Amino acid sequence: MKAYVYDAYGTLFDVHSVTEKAELHFRGHGKAISEEWRKKQVEYFMLHQLTRTYLPFSEITRNALSYTLKKFSLQCNEEALDSLMDSYLELQVYEEVPKTLHKLQQNKVKQVIFSNGTYNMLKPLVKKRELTNVIDLLSIEDIEQFKPAPAAYQYVHETLAVNREEVLFMSSNFWDITGAAAYGFKTAWVNRGNLPLDVLGIIPHYIFSSLRDLLNERELRS
Repeated sequence: MKAYVYDAYGTLFDVHSVTEKAELHFRGHGKAISEEWRKKQVEYFMLHQLTRTYLPFSEITRNALSYTLKKFSLQCNEEALDSLMDSYLELQVYEEVPKTLHKLQQNKVKQVIFSNGTYNMLKPLVKKRELTNVIDLLSIEDIEQFKPAPAAYQYVHETLAVNREEVLFMSSNFWDITGAAAYGFKTAWVNRGNLPLDVLGIIPHYIFSSLRDLLNERELRS
């Protein structure tokens, strides 16, 4: 492998760490808000991609939050909306991620986050978790084509200037693994929830329970 490419949301950063702040604003609804917010966020960017009506991921995320609060009949002013949106700039990193990325830096393999998120959303996360010096950032914001569209993976492929089979693409989102595998990347599904494979005719090259498996050379050779 010449490049390790990581999805951000759900793979390196826990999108459901917004639950705590949601609970502060809406007691008893934190978990439900987090789950519906993420569900709508994914649904919305896929719809925008399919209908060719691009909006930045930050706007999509805010729109998904607005819908979620309306669904649960929760009153929210702009200050509370801003506060909840700020939680996306402060997502918790999964426990093993910093140590794994720092160790892999020693192998001199390119490490890149490739995300549907905008740079303004991603840069604060990487800085806050002290990952700036170990990983580069690429966003679909550059081309306005959301993953899992083939054009998104083509963009990261051309930017990295390596062969497709020299890229190991990692995501906890199976729709993302599906897009990357269809494009021709090698894939590692980070199956944090111990879920069954989706029935899409796609078998990842590797299935990890966490990114710690990246440090297991035997696992990567199997």
